[in-house]
Amino acid sequence: MTTKNIKILHIDSNNPLLIEQLKELGFQNEEDFTSTKEEIEAKIHNYHGIVIRSRFKIDKTFIDKATNLQFIARVGAGLESIDCDYATSKNIQLIAAPEGNRNAVGEQALGMLLSLFNNLNKANAEVKNGQWNREANRGHELDGKTVGIIGYGNMGKAFAKKLRGFEVEVLCYDIQENVADANAKQVTLKELQEKADVLSLHIPWTPETDKMVNAACLNAFQKPFWLINTARGKSVVTSDLVEALKSGKVLGAGLDVLEYEKLSFENLFDEESKNESFEYLRQAENVLLTPHIAGWTFESHEKLAQTIVDKIKAIYRKEEISEVEEKRVTGIGGFFFKTENPNEIKEWYKKHLGFNTDDYGCTFWWKDEKGNDCSTQWSTFKNDTNYFEPSEKQFMQNFRVHDLETLLKKLVQEGVTIIDEMQTYEYGKFAWILDPENNKIELWEPIDSVFQ
Repeated sequence: MTTKNIKILHIDSNNPLLIEQLKELGFQNEEDFTSTKEEIEAKIHNYHGIVIRSRFKIDKTFIDKATNLQFIARVGAGLESIDCDYATSKNIQLIAAPEGNRNAVGEQALGMLLSLFNNLNKANAEVKNGQWNREANRGHELDGKTVGIIGYGNMGKAFAKKLRGFEVEVLCYDIQENVADANAKQVTLKELQEKADVLSLHIPWTPETDKMVNAACLNAFQKPFWLINTARGKSVVTSDLVEALKSGKVLGAGLDVLEYEKLSFENLFDEESKNESFEYLRQAENVLLTPHIAGWTFESHEKLAQTIVDKIKAIYRKEEISEVEEKRVTGIGGFFFKTENPNEIKEWYKKHLGFNTDDYGCTFWWKDEKGNDCSTQWSTFKNDTNYFEPSEKQFMQNFRVHDLETLLKKLVQEGVTIIDEMQTYEYGKFAWILDPENNKIELWEPIDSVFQ
């Protein structure tokens, strides 16, 4: 199916470039920002794609009526408003855009933290009211502190990147393994709670993270700490946070999101949000509140839209390419080798060959034929690593591939040995095969932008 036959329904307003570029690519676009969910359900069978923000939930009932739907694109980072499992079972592709506003979220988190440390909100209000209280507004320095990040995906990594200019230790906790990078050390939740002076939340709202930061979680921290939440309000139990603020366990809180927000994030102040805990937050001098604006910059408004366009385009461009030519390997993704002392070897390459090395080796950046940024990784491993198994060779190659899932199906048909199951991470999909001489080969369908 060519793009000119693809009908897309937009139910939320977004940056104009989204529709403009989709139109240029040949897609048919229709807008409906006012109809009820039931009215949208009555006509959704006419569309192949839907673009949303958070106006209403895309649930099983909605999906059952969307008999021709090929994709759901959310112009935002999370997909909690969508029944993802059911949509996937119906072969509907899900698209989100965490890359589009991660920088804005990182800047907001840092700004809130510095404001809390230096009493900027309180001091500003006092000076405007004619008060000049220097001693009462003596602040703290970030230098020497330990910052703990829960959730180390796009947003957590962006915040850690912003902290590179400060002399801080950054720890991260995530349910995924091996997400650490040069900006943060991955630890257990227990270790993070033992060491952190600051906690910043960057988790999606899921059944596992709902009310995750409760009294037990807060009291498990060994030191009084500051809390920043630019993720989802329902991950923090407000009444428990208030008690921790009153006791001094939490020294201050920067909250861009609140437990009482509606699903659309567009409204807060109604009868449900008028309660004792919220009133405390409104009055507390060591609490900074903003209306879910982390990630809501003029720049991210454009980046989010552009990311969605690019991902929709990629879906149909992949189909068009597959109809014309079969792409398999598109380049070298990395070269990995064993050594007795990886750190010494990295230092040698850094000193004598100018490699810009980090904990993982060195990343080389280049551009493909379309001008897109692409990366190739050079990494050292200790001789006793099991990452190259079952190969006994001293090296392992990593190849960039166009469509890993399709390629694996073809390799199985061709009798190639596949090792383990395909793994998916925020930076791409991975699988491993063996060549006839038992050399292990890593195949990678990349998302290079995650590393920038």
